[in-house]
Amino acid sequence: MKNDTTLVILGATGDLTSRLLLPALAQLLERQPNLTIRLVGVGVEDWDDATWATLVQRTFTENSGTGCLASLTTIEYRKADITKSTDMKKLLGELTGRIALYFAVPPAIAAASCAALKRIKLPPNIVLALEKPFGVDERRARELNELLATLLPENHIFRVDHFLGRTTLLNMLGVRFTNRVFEPLWNAEHVSHVSISYDEALGLEGRSGYYDHSGALEDMIQSHLLQVLAFVAMEPPATLDERDLRDATGAALRATRVWHDDAASFSHRARYTAGTIDDRQLPSYVDEEGVDPKRETETLAEVTFEVATARWAGVPFTLRSGKALSEPRREVVMNFKPVRHVPGGFTGTAKGAVLRISLNPDVMSLEINVNGGEDPFALHRVTFDTDLGEGDFKAYAEVLAEILEGDAALSVRGDAAEECWRIIAPVQEAWARGSVPLQEYPAGAKDTIAWPAS
Repeated sequence: MKNDTTLVILGATGDLTSRLLLPALAQLLERQPNLTIRLVGVGVEDWDDATWATLVQRTFTENSGTGCLASLTTIEYRKADITKSTDMKKLLGELTGRIALYFAVPPAIAAASCAALKRIKLPPNIVLALEKPFGVDERRARELNELLATLLPENHIFRVDHFLGRTTLLNMLGVRFTNRVFEPLWNAEHVSHVSISYDEALGLEGRSGYYDHSGALEDMIQSHLLQVLAFVAMEPPATLDERDLRDATGAALRATRVWHDDAASFSHRARYTAGTIDDRQLPSYVDEEGVDPKRETETLAEVTFEVATARWAGVPFTLRSGKALSEPRREVVMNFKPVRHVPGGFTGTAKGAVLRISLNPDVMSLEINVNGGEDPFALHRVTFDTDLGEGDFKAYAEVLAEILEGDAALSVRGDAAEECWRIIAPVQEAWARGSVPLQEYPAGAKDTIAWPAS
């Protein structure tokens, strides 16, 4: 990991910084005590060094204790309007060494700040980290990428997707690429269908300002689950370095499209009504503060895709994410085809094997057919489980580790960001036409929703 970096958090006074970035930085420094960082917070509020340092110290103490504070060689605050080139020039002129600019601000502000950076000369050893969404459609994602390309090389730009936790995805790659029992079967000859799900029990949780303009399709499928699909569907890369890995995932995304090019039949949307999850009473989504019912924002989205390659043609990949569900699921499920012939004499059903890789916690299970017991010819199902381990870091601690290491392999490359918008565009258009009805489900519903027949 590159030592002695100046980590500049643009938007230091915001919720993302206090709730996620600072706790993650504390965890990272606790695990890597030899790492030293100069921490600079930037915002428009009239804070000073002492106010910023108090927030940092309190957050570190609450999450990892005071010991990791020793890794921060400086804790400084700068008041600046990051959309003004004069302010950014002054800010960067005061910094030395390797610089990591983390845009903990809304995407529109980040884009305006990047436009301001175009008008000044950037230090030679600088990287940029931007939060999703990357644009609001394919055209504007491309425009943002063209702007970023005028600033820095692609491998100096980190499009942050905290969902692409290094531990989870590397576990998945390890299972697939290092086991002959899986890798030769990882194709349409042996796999009947693939499901990638991220269902959660949480409701809106006060995020209407963002969520009511995006919904489950953009918030989860476009920005997160399609990236997971790319890791599942990619061809074996030569190495796991930044270029090879992102070339492989980018090729998988370029081959991805809505199943049979029919978004009206193979996409579904719904939103939750009032209900109960455990002891929590949730109001109907449309009654949540800040929600505009006329937008018809979905809280559950499901789309079936095809990866049109020789490896995967004909295999449906169903991606789904929903809120306020009583049985959360965060998993990749590989459903294998049954064997072509079962010898006579066995009783019971020989279903295809099922491989599940859970996403946080990282657990793998393999469900297969066995026989034995009182009747040695009777088939039944057993499941083998293994814990893949928690890894060193979670969520934003992994993100910060990658930025400080300068390894962009698990960040989103520019072309991949554009492809994800391209992939969901037919779904957005079908929903805007009203071709896909907005269903409803009560908060606390099971993880299965009865969709109308396609």
